[in-house]
Amino acid sequence: MVVEARFFNRRRDMVEIDLDSYFARIGYSGPKTAGLETLMALHALHPAAITFENIDPLMKRPVRLDLKSLATKLVDDKRGGYCYEQNTLFAAVLRSLGFPVATLAARPQWGPPGFIRARTHMVLRIDLPEGPYICDVGYGRLTLTAPLRFNLDIEQTTPHGLYRFVQIGDEFQLQAKLNDRWSPVFQMALQEQLPADWEVANWFNSTHPESTFTQSLMVARSVGERRLGLFNSDYRIYFSDGRTEHHKLQTAEQLASVLQNDFNINLPDGCELMFDQVLDRN
Repeated sequence: MVVEARFFNRRRDMVEIDLDSYFARIGYSGPKTAGLETLMALHALHPAAITFENIDPLMKRPVRLDLKSLATKLVDDKRGGYCYEQNTLFAAVLRSLGFPVATLAARPQWGPPGFIRARTHMVLRIDLPEGPYICDVGYGRLTLTAPLRFNLDIEQTTPHGLYRFVQIGDEFQLQAKLNDRWSPVFQMALQEQLPADWEVANWFNSTHPESTFTQSLMVARSVGERRLGLFNSDYRIYFSDGRTEHHKLQTAEQLASVLQNDFNINLPDGCELMFDQVLDRN
């Protein structure tokens, strides 16, 4: 089944982005055309180069979603960010290349059974001649590394696993095949969201004391066929053959080294106190 994607025909304020700097940041040297080949290449390179991380909310620093701030942080300063930052930047790049992009809201599906989360996760919908595609370069360890055709009940292969969409009521759930079983990732609605919607969601996730992003360090990156994941001091490397390598970081020096060398993050000044808080959760 093919699910039709409709876009609101509204004027968008066009903000210039330095595509050459972005391409250099992710290591892209291919065509600058709005086609599926370009989309697939960018979607593979972005999460390998720009790490998912929530250091700023943990340090009680504002998370800004204007394009200038995002380009400075994620491109120039070689930092990472969480879903709003990652997908807002990626959407701006795609729009600059001529892709039609809409932002959709999704409910993250991790958590205790029966717990329903708000629609606070940002995903992207891109309409191509081949059909509608869903992109997401900001979902932690299960971040997509390829665009997914928005078809239902069809297994889709990516460089880092199998995914599929299924319909749940009037929403659509993305599932990943983990340990030979399908597990929910997020559940999205099709209504396009506005920047004001994301400002509210971003403010909650980056400031609320009960937000996961203000309580725990979460870092993720795809490297080759591996996925790297850090939750506080719990560092895991997931291999394509199903193996998992586990490390428990014990010191601030170890934590800083892993963040800088394995996750390729240029650490911000003043993060030492945050390291102490993370290690206290051992």
